[in-house]
Formats: sequence, structure tokens, C-alpha cells
Amino acid sequence: MKRTIKLAVVAALALGATSVFATNGDNMIGQAAKSRSMGGVGIAKSFGAESALANPANISTVEKSEFTAGVTFFMPDVKASSNAFGGTGVATDSDADLSVIPELYFASRINSNLVYGITLAGTAGMGTDYDDAPQANVNRMTTELALLKVAIPVSYTIGKLNLGIAPVLQYGTLDIRHTAPPGPNQNNNNSDTGFGYELGATYDISSAMTVGAVYKSKIAMKYDNVLSKSIASFGQSANITSGDNLDQPAEYGVGISYVTGANTISVDYKRIEWGSAAGYKDFEWDDQDVIAIGYEFATKTWALRAGYNYSKSPISEQIETGNGKGSAQNFFNLSGFPGIVESHYAFGGGYNVSDSLSLDAAVVYAAEKKESFTTAAYGAGSTVDVSHSQLGLTVAMTYKF
Repeated sequence: MKRTIKLAVVAALALGATSVFATNGDNMIGQAAKSRSMGGVGIAKSFGAESALANPANISTVEKSEFTAGVTFFMPDVKASSNAFGGTGVATDSDADLSVIPELYFASRINSNLVYGITLAGTAGMGTDYDDAPQANVNRMTTELALLKVAIPVSYTIGKLNLGIAPVLQYGTLDIRHTAPPGPNQNNNNSDTGFGYELGATYDISSAMTVGAVYKSKIAMKYDNVLSKSIASFGQSANITSGDNLDQPAEYGVGISYVTGANTISVDYKRIEWGSAAGYKDFEWDDQDVIAIGYEFATKTWALRAGYNYSKSPISEQIETGNGKGSAQNFFNLSGFPGIVESHYAFGGGYNVSDSLSLDAAVVYAAEKKESFTTAAYGAGSTVDVSHSQLGLTVAMTYKF
């Protein structure tokens, strides 16, 4: 079974040139071009087949059948430095500066009440690449986490109420490499599959206003002999007990969308529970509140969209208590998994080539964020420092039939 799943998705994952970066922690702020150009909204605002992983209830707007293929070119700019373990403290650029993230969405109406679909999309990930860092700055930390979901959404309509459910299969790969802290050099990678589900609902208060809610279950993931070996090389097996578990956290959220003429305004709130997900919990990630605001001006031929997304960084500095735990957490978080960006600005648009074919694009910019955390256990006064910004371009094509 596991081999079959790998063969089904390996081609899509192979498109990632280095590693996938995301924006709310390690999650992309939205799926496909329309949502991303509106700041990642999608709980109450429907984007047809593309809504499968935002809120499965929203595929209810598909009239007959539609298929969307999209790709995101993700370009993070990350620099890190450290004077721990004799490091130079000179900032080094991460070579993980381009990723290609695929998305495929299909949905079809069975009858006046029932719509189903199938989705395959890269949804989250993170990574850095300091393998060529001079004099082993940040221990030449190189990480790559890539996650892809396969989902089968189903939506059922009862009057003004739309209900949705989507069983989800998640395939993930994790790679961690670094030079020796005091322990041996590490070069570990593995993959895993996990299962979860998404539940959603929308309700049309009026012809102009829709409200929605969504819940996404936690997905348990375990990458054998990857995290545990790196943790052991830092001497932290007894203090950081996550082992090889790195679960994708549960999420829940609500949204509202209002239409007046050609204008649509949408607002989403969601909470990502990093603090109770194995792996992230041991590295002290905080639960994250996400606010997304999106605007669309749409005519029969074209549309313009813009949005803003904000979420406070889930990563905070840990105090060193003398056993090395706080220093190890700080070093791993900033050198390997720096999901610290907070403010994201988005814009884009779409053009209907015909009644059947439409093209959409989105640009998302995440403003630069800087952090400096103590690593006192690895040298008096030592720190690890990082700066991180992002630029993403998404293009998509939708065909209705």
C-alpha cells in the first residue's frame, strides 16, 4: 500500500527544486491562484473545485464539472548566522530559494444536491540549505519537509445549507542534514503517509452574504530515524522526546463573505494547533491565530483580486535552563525550520478566455522578519540569527465542461 501511494505522488513531489516553504508556520496561506490572490480566504468564499482543501462544502458551487491545474513558484529569501560551535557569525544565504508546488483539482455534480471531487496538491513544507556555508556556519544545516495531500471531497446541499467532508491521505518526506555539533554528522531522510479528514459547512444568510466553518483533523506522521538522530547528536534525547514524530496539526476556522454588485469582500479566521502536534510541541511552537482578508472585483470577462494575511510567528525564543534543551530548540527552529514570517500581501486576477476556459494568477509577498535567539549552551553569549522573506507566483487554468 505504501509503495503504491509513493508511486502515485512522487512525480508531483519531484517538482520541488529544493524545498517547499509556506507562510502560516509551514502551511501555505491558501490553495490555488484565486484563494492566494485574496490573502488565503476560502472558508465562506467559494472557488469551485479549488475549494476542496479550504472548505469541502464550497465545491457545491460547481455547476457541471470542472478541472483546475495550477503551479506555484515559491522563492523564499532566508539568511542565517551563528557563532555557536565556533561558527563565524557571518550571515549565509540559504540555497533553498526556489520550489515548484503542483496542484490539481476536479469536481463534478451528480445531482442537484450532491457534488464530489478529487484533489492532489502540495499544501505545506519548509526547508533551508546551508550545505555550502563557509566554515560550517549554522553547522551547514540543511532541511526539507514537503507535504502533499490527496483528498476526495463531497458536498451535499440542503436548502441554503451546504455540508462537506473530505477524507485526506497525506504523503510527506523529511530530510535533515548537518555537520557535527558535538555528535556525529547527520544525513537522514525518510517518508510517511498519514490519514485525516476535513469537515466544512456554509450557510447562505442571503443572496449577498455567506458564512462558513471548517475543521481539519490532525494527521499523525512519523519519519523513522530522522529527527531522533539529529536530536541525539545534540545530546537532547532525554529532553526533547518527540522522537521521529512530526504531526501536521489540527485546524479550525470560520469565515464570512459579502457580495455587492461586482464586489466581494471575504474575511477568514482560523487557528492552527501547533502546540498540541507531536514534534512541533516539543520544539515549543505556539498555536497560531490567522486572519485573512480578501477583495475581488469580478466582471463576466475578468477579475481583479487583492488580500492580506497575518499570523503571529509560532516560534518564540526558549530560555536556556542549563541542560541544553532551550539552546537546541532555538538552534533547530531558526536554522532548520524558520517559519517566522507574519505579514503577507497578495494580489492577482483572472481572465475568462471562453465560457469553458479561464486563466488565473496570484502574487504573494511575505515581508521580511528577523529573529535572534540565544544558544548559550553552545558558547557563552552565542546566538543564532535569521532573516526571512518570501515571494510566490501562482498560475492556474480552469476548464469547465
